[in-house]
Amino acid sequence: MTNEMDASAAGTITLGGDLTVHRLGYGAMRITGKGIWGPPDDRNAAIRTLRSAVELGVNFIDTADSYGPNVSEELIGEALAPYSTGVVVATKGGWERVGPAQWIHNASPQHLRGAVEGSLKRLRLERIDVYQLHIPDPAVSFDASMDALAEMQRQGKIRHVGLSNVTREHIERARKIVPIVCVQNRYSFADREWDYVVDYCEANAIAFLPWAPLSGGRKAHDVLREVATKLKAMPQQVGLAWLLKRSPVILPIPGTSSVEHLQENVAAAGLQLADLEFQKLSAVQPPPVSYR
Repeated sequence: MTNEMDASAAGTITLGGDLTVHRLGYGAMRITGKGIWGPPDDRNAAIRTLRSAVELGVNFIDTADSYGPNVSEELIGEALAPYSTGVVVATKGGWERVGPAQWIHNASPQHLRGAVEGSLKRLRLERIDVYQLHIPDPAVSFDASMDALAEMQRQGKIRHVGLSNVTREHIERARKIVPIVCVQNRYSFADREWDYVVDYCEANAIAFLPWAPLSGGRKAHDVLREVATKLKAMPQQVGLAWLLKRSPVILPIPGTSSVEHLQENVAAAGLQLADLEFQKLSAVQPPPVSYR
């Protein structure tokens, strides 16, 4: 298998009836400093990676104001604005940062209103195509958070609304307030805790964006390596190909700060798993994945 691929080989998915993107995106968390804090060690390399993603056909880029904080959005605006036709930038709000690897809930309506204004400025946009609640805040009414996003959609600051780190109940509650076009939860070949949410999204034509799409345990990696050897591919490419075949609503967003790694990920768009290979992989029962 070669890396001379284009993200368009993954096919397309349409969000909200009017945003059609290639079904292999890019997650821009890793272009920040260690602990998702501060600027990257090599700012020019981060800029090159972002521009290379678009050159390779990636037209869905996911970020958040908490990555840095603000750094990821600033780099995206610097590297890509004015944006090429068809490029969609999705961002998120609902966290505050006080230091490396430290995250504090804040999904109050006041905070979200300020977060959207900040994201618009940093991304150099007049309207954010997809804005996601990053995580429900246990100290704030979930409905109040969603009402705030719905209000900003009516004001024209947000085109479409999405959710992240949520249960099916959250999705159902949110849909009573505002249409939901995507859900972003942790999910991978080796981490299928949110299988039921993937199924719900597929049944309701909601895009599912798996974060940490390349994570996995040893047993799962053994099977990936076995199939990868047969296909002359890399295990992480097989993991992405499994996600693409798992459901037509899955839009993987693997992240990296390396152009070489980016090219390897994009090459997975053209990797086709036979039904028997997919079934063999799906039959694996991966061990629980620890993120601590």
